[in-house]
Amino acid sequence: MQSFKELIVWQKAIQLVEEVYKLLNYLPNNERYALSDQIRRSVVSIPSNIAEGRGRNSEREFIYYLNIANGSAYELQTQLIICQRLGYLKEEQLVTAYELCDEICRILNVMIKKLKANG
Repeated sequence: MQSFKELIVWQKAIQLVEEVYKLLNYLPNNERYALSDQIRRSVVSIPSNIAEGRGRNSEREFIYYLNIANGSAYELQTQLIICQRLGYLKEEQLVTAYELCDEICRILNVMIKKLKANG
């Protein structure tokens, strides 16, 4: 069985964490502990749940954690949209994060479907 570190989706999720943490430096000081904390929790949840699910001993649990990671990716996208709508971040600053989120969600959805079909 592949280590979670070898999973492309986990690697991309780690890239997303790095990208989002850079973006958080642009948030105003009054959002440093409110919205930014929620964003940190969401983005870190994605690779963390992929890893935790992979560490479980069943495909059913792996699917469960992949679904949580997927939900966190959608939550993150919403939070980034809020940052953009409030004028904290510009669309061009968010392109890489949005692209990584979309790719991660596509990969997770394929993995979930394949695992369900096999089980």
